[in-house]
Amino acid sequence: MAIKNILVPTNGGGADGEIIKLACSLARRSKAKVYAVYIIEVERSLSLDTQVDSETEKAEKILTQAEDTAAEADYDVETDLLQARDAGPAIVNEAVERGVDLIIMATTYKKPHGVPDLGKAVYYVLKEAPCRVLLYRDSVS
Repeated sequence: MAIKNILVPTNGGGADGEIIKLACSLARRSKAKVYAVYIIEVERSLSLDTQVDSETEKAEKILTQAEDTAAEADYDVETDLLQARDAGPAIVNEAVERGVDLIIMATTYKKPHGVPDLGKAVYYVLKEAPCRVLLYRDSVS
């Protein structure tokens, strides 16, 4: 599989560093570009371009950590902060716009009442992504 562009949605979870390292490792083989994004989900009652200072500050820290992790892996990553109503469609739109070949997402696997729950963003991306999707399950605590 030839990989030229990898998209890594980050969320501040414990697996962010691991999926950035994985993306860098896979990208190194084919000299692919790695794009790390953080998506601020804006409430429908607010304008989509509303500045959410607390979330923006958090997002910038997370994206800086992604850059630092990539630097430790001796690879460059391009970061971007997005605002959207829902993370799933924003990830798919970003994948289409950037022409990515692979999306690497971290997820926790919850099983409330015996039914698996990966979260609505993961389900949306798995259904609608225009490329391959690699899920990295965070360790169970």
